[in-house]
This record gives sequence, C-alpha cells and structure tokens, in this order.
Amino acid sequence: MATDTLSRPGLAIICILAGTVGITINDVLIKALSGGYPLHQMVFLRALIALPLSLGLVLLEGGLHKLRTDRPFTHLLRCVLVIFSNMSYFAALAVLPLAEAMALFYVAPLLITLLSVPFLGEKIGPWRIGAVLIGLLGVVLMQRPWASAADLPASRLVLLLPVISACGYAINSILTRRLGARAPASVLSTYIQATFLIVALGFWAVAGDGRFAEGATNRSVIFLLRPWVWPAPEDWSLFVLLGVNSGLIGYCLSQAYRLGRAATIAPFEYLAVPMAFVAGV
Repeated sequence: MATDTLSRPGLAIICILAGTVGITINDVLIKALSGGYPLHQMVFLRALIALPLSLGLVLLEGGLHKLRTDRPFTHLLRCVLVIFSNMSYFAALAVLPLAEAMALFYVAPLLITLLSVPFLGEKIGPWRIGAVLIGLLGVVLMQRPWASAADLPASRLVLLLPVISACGYAINSILTRRLGARAPASVLSTYIQATFLIVALGFWAVAGDGRFAEGATNRSVIFLLRPWVWPAPEDWSLFVLLGVNSGLIGYCLSQAYRLGRAATIAPFEYLAVPMAFVAGV
C-alpha cells in the first residue's frame, strides 16, 4: 500500500504521545471553561488561534499550494467526523467527571485496531484480538447495564456520548492514515481547524443568542446552546493556550497516523487514561 512508504514507527509513537498529552490538557481547559461559555464559542476561539499556527506549519512543509487536493470529499468526511467526535465528547465532559468521560472514550484505540484490518489491510494476531475484546467488555461494564437511572452519574445517553465520539474518532484515524499518503500533517490539521471555524460560526448564527437554551435543564444541552459572551480578562490566557494546544494536537495526531500503522499507534493513546485520572483529582 502507499502508506507503507511512510512507515516511521518511532517518530509516529513520539507524535501520538505528544498528541495524547495535548488532548489531556485540552480536556482540562474545556472542563475549566465549560461553566461560563458555550461549546461552539470555545471551538471558534480555539480554531481562530490554531489556524494561523497550522498554516505556518504548511509553509514549513512545502508551501500553501499543498492545500490543493484531488480528494476533497474524503477530506470533508474526515473533517465532519472530527466535528462530530468533538461535539459529542465535550457535551459529555460538561456533565461527567474527566476521568470517567475519557475512560469511556478510550474504546477508540480498540476500534481503530479492529478497523485497521478491513480498511488498511493491517494484520493483528489472536492475542491482540483478545485484548480488544476484553477492552470492549470493560466499556460495557462502565455503562453499568445493571444499574438504575437513579444510581448513574448521568443519563444513559450522556454515558453513551463518549463512546459515540470514539466511533467518529476511530474512523477519522483510519482516514488520516489513508489521506496521509498524499497530504502532509500540517494540511490535514489546517482542514480541520478551518472546518471548526465554519461550523462554530454556523452555530453562532443559529443559536449564538442562547434562545434554544432557554428553559433547558440538561447540562449538556445548556453547554452546547448557551449564549456567547465576551471572555473575562482572566480567561483569555486559557483560550490562547487552548488554541495553541489545539493546533499542536491536530498536527501531532495527523503525523502519528501518517507515519505508523494504526494498530501499532492506537494503544499508545491509553497514556491519556491515567493522565485524566490525575488531572481530574
């Protein structure tokens, strides 16, 4: 396959570890800001800061002409999946403890491992398949199917949101591996940040005044649809950090899945689980 020519597993592992650290920082910042700002406003400000960083990396990796592509619909699908994954995960994060939301989300590496076989032609042995099945069982147990609604930390729909997010992220990672044969990581990251800007502006145009959040009691709905407000002075530094961190995450994750086999790279994302536990405490 064309992706085989990009195989640099050592660098790919370094990139996925860096991206995983960035994701944990991102989640902490989103959680810290979620009490005062709607999600789409945070996404807008994050992308507005990250986009120039991504474009700068495009210049370093060959110039702006690299942004031209002969696979626009595949790139669009990847961008839509990233938006879908982010929105569903952060809607859950506004309600669930950080460690629990991330533990549920990290069914994603298991799904990436499974999807790499039919879609990328990668081979995984029986031991890895067994580990994947055990991991999937763990996610089912975290859903607590035996518990009543009153005993759960949130509704079953909210508990499912990180898993739904993981499905979108897993397919996105597979597409990144395929698209990475032709596009540098900076281009893949730039497309994502531009899509975040467009979608967030669309949310603002439709729901930026907060009218759809009026009377809502569900915290995830309020987080998604509350009105935009001008950031407090003490929060600007957090938004700047959020944007720079987002640009680096996009680049690192894209580079990791460009340069390494998906089934090899995905398990290293589990570094985020103990990090989330520590950050949550």
